[in-house]
Amino acid sequence: MVSWIMSGGFCRVSSVLCRFSSVFSKRRFVSAGSVRFGSGCQERLCRPLLSGTVDRFGGVTVRDFPPDISEDEFEELLRVSLHQWRSERRVAVWLHVPISLSRLSAAAARHGFSFHHARRDVAVLSLWAGHGADRLPAFATHQIGVAGAVVDESNGKVLVVQDRNKTKNAWKFPGGLSDLGENIGETAVREVFEETGIRSEFRSLLSIRQQHNHPGAFGMSDMYLICRLSPLSYEIDFCTQECLRCEWLDLNELAKTSETTPITSRVAKLLVYGLEKGFHNIDLTMEQLPAVYSGMFYQLYHRRLPETHSLQNKDSK
Repeated sequence: MVSWIMSGGFCRVSSVLCRFSSVFSKRRFVSAGSVRFGSGCQERLCRPLLSGTVDRFGGVTVRDFPPDISEDEFEELLRVSLHQWRSERRVAVWLHVPISLSRLSAAAARHGFSFHHARRDVAVLSLWAGHGADRLPAFATHQIGVAGAVVDESNGKVLVVQDRNKTKNAWKFPGGLSDLGENIGETAVREVFEETGIRSEFRSLLSIRQQHNHPGAFGMSDMYLICRLSPLSYEIDFCTQECLRCEWLDLNELAKTSETTPITSRVAKLLVYGLEKGFHNIDLTMEQLPAVYSGMFYQLYHRRLPETHSLQNKDSK
């Protein structure tokens, strides 16, 4: 209970702020909404603040709430906290409200908060407290779908499926939505195995499609990425709940057939070119690089750069 009671080193006393850092160990609870402090000859009543963490942009994020707090008690607690944060020139407040305390959302709305996003059992409400127009970033605008084109270079065939739940039974590469925190190559390998039973490994990124107002994306835009994979197994054991058919199909046939989607046909032609001229001409390979944030890394996808000695040879000519 202590973590939500005090924040920022100050509390409200009657109509003024009192510093409590020097008497922190002397406090005692008198109710869910107040704390008394001993001062020798008298006791002073100070209102508590919500406990939050300050981000690098000057915003406050609150994640902890007393589980038995009423809507009225929370509204008063929020009012006092907002007064203090505005005096500290905080530019934004984020409330991570668990679904079990959804009653608090109405109180927050009365102070100008609105829903920013929700995930599973937590709704995030936000309030712009800075000057001028709201400059808070919107929630994620895209969903990411990834497919894997598993190419058997020994015979020029590629793994394709026909989805069970599609209006048109067209050949396509197996794939699905990327999970949170999952690299696109990992998504491609996982989805291929789940749908076809084929194990594979990531080689490169081949293409990116962006589509707005994508059906089933809940109003978000859609990014659809196709990766080139190499097979580690060859015996198909496809998921009958997701797929009607699954085959190893000749790439030239896939590039010409009308029983496929436009993007699948286009990528099939790209893969035929890669087989003939070398995949280095079509691949966007992945390189992991350190991020500016300590201890973090990101994946960069790009055409492979010429070797250093090749660049030197060109410069010397």
